[in-house]
Parts: sequence; C-alpha cells; structure tokens
Amino acid sequence: MKTQVFFLLYIFLNKYLYSKKMKITLATDKPFAKEAVDKIKAIITDSGFEFGLLESYKTPQELIDEAKITDSLIIRSDLVTKDVINAGDRLKIVVRAGAGYDNVDLDAATQKGIVVMNTPGQNSNAVAELVFGTMVFMARTKFNGNSGTELKDKKIGIHAFGNVGRNVARIAKGFGMETYAFDAFVSPEDIQKDDVKALQSVQELYSECQYISLHIPANADTKKSIGFELLSKMPKNAVLVNTARKEVINEEDLLRIFESRKDFCYISDIAPDNASVLMEKYADRCFFTPKKIGAQTEEANVNAGIAAAVQIINFFENGDKKYQVNK
Repeated sequence: MKTQVFFLLYIFLNKYLYSKKMKITLATDKPFAKEAVDKIKAIITDSGFEFGLLESYKTPQELIDEAKITDSLIIRSDLVTKDVINAGDRLKIVVRAGAGYDNVDLDAATQKGIVVMNTPGQNSNAVAELVFGTMVFMARTKFNGNSGTELKDKKIGIHAFGNVGRNVARIAKGFGMETYAFDAFVSPEDIQKDDVKALQSVQELYSECQYISLHIPANADTKKSIGFELLSKMPKNAVLVNTARKEVINEEDLLRIFESRKDFCYISDIAPDNASVLMEKYADRCFFTPKKIGAQTEEANVNAGIAAAVQIINFFENGDKKYQVNK
C-alpha cells in the first residue's frame, strides 16, 4: 500500500514539476480582448504553467525571438513561418485560436515534430452572424435610403457544411430563407439532419441559389476554384458572400462576372487584391470590411482563446492531440 502511495505521489510531483517548466505564450499582433487575455492567463497559471504574452508586435523577428524561449504558442492570424518554426528549439505545439490554419507552415512544423492544432467551432456563430449582417446591409442598398429587398423566401446555398455552415443554416431559417448546402466531405444524410436540403454538386448549388455563403478552406484544391463558370450559373440578383479566404476566389473571373452581369453582388470580410478596381467601378454592388472581422466578437475572442489554452494544457499533461491538423 505504501509503495502505491509513494508511486502516485512521485507521478503527481513529477507531473507538477514538469508543467512548471513549460511556457505557454499568447502571441498575437492583433490582441485578444482584455477579458480573454485575463481568462487565458488564469487558466494557464492556475494549471502550473508559465504564461508569456507578446501583443501588438511590429516585426516578424519579434515572433521568431519569442519562439526561441517558449514551449508553445497560441496565435490568431499570425504567420508562423518556417523561420519561426526553425527558431523554436523548445517549441512543441502551436494552436491557432480559430478554424483556419493556413497561416502556419505545416510542413516545417511536421518535419520538426511540432504539433499544430486549431480550435474548430469556437468562432462559428460570430462568423455566421457576420454573414447575415452583410447580407442585410447589401439587400437594403447599404442603408442609403433607397428601396431594398428582403431575405425572406430567398434561397441560400451554403458551400461547405462545417461548424460555420451549420450556424448559417440555423440563422437562415430564422429569416425564413430556403436553405441548401453542398459539402464534398459531409454526407447528404448528415446535412438533411439539420433540415437543410442537400444538393449533389457544387454546380447544382450555385445554379439553384440566389445567395451563396462560402465556407471552404484555402488549399491546393480550392484556391481560385470560385470562378466565372461557377458564378455565371447563379440566378438573377446573385449575391456571393465570402467569410472564408480570399484565395478561393479567382479574382480575374470575379472582375469578369461584374462586367458581364449587372445584377451580381460580392461581399467579403477580406478585400480581394483588386478591391480598388471593383469599388471604383461597382461600388454599389460590392462591400469589403476594412479587415477580416468574422471572428471579431468579445465572445469569440474568449471562446477561442480559452479553447487554445485548454488544448495546450491537455497536450502537455495527457498527450491529447484531438485537434491536430498536421497529422
């Protein structure tokens, strides 16, 4: 009995002392809300880890220097490049507080044995609400006093039915919209469980729906995949809403569809590279937020940041890799 007690005590002390040596750094050039920072810090320090904070840094070198002296990073849209990865001799895990992770060099991390995670679902409602905020803004002619249209009874197509897509579907029903979805990686049966009509192809989705809400990731298969051929299939008074990534849009084709269809509108929370041209020629039919703001709510800040901290602690204490994206 005494042997078992001493063994358990040894395990506990070893785990505690080990965790005390570990540093978890919150590294964000766009800072979290103070409430989020305070809660993240409390969770980390209460668990026996050292808390590091790098906010509003001005140069990539500052992130590289921090990577040299920490065991883990919590980031947002910060660029964790090969240089950052290679500098991190102590670095064991990077967690992107949010869904997208294309700002992390996954190949470099994998080669160095560094685990990369995201926090899926934490920002989903914030992004979905932004979709409808911008849709209402455009439908009501940017609140310029002119007559607009309503969303009720319009068809909305959700391109990718993950966490954000499901929240878009939930809100769309509240507006009284007809809701459709296509996702190459989600079965029609799973989509229909949410009382959403599952379509068989992306072409069918764009042909059927006046509104399209984009939620696909930016990868080798999707970059520039939304082009003229697909957009030209959309019904009259088409509106494309992109709160995903600008890279999925073929911008040359986007300009072409504006030129060929006077009824086409484009909304995004990240401006395309040719935004100045679009705004000069078609200001009444496009809208871009000043910066990417899909996840910019106090609630999303807190949820994603806390989730990232908890995931790192679980990784160090239990080897939990549930949300690893560079497997």
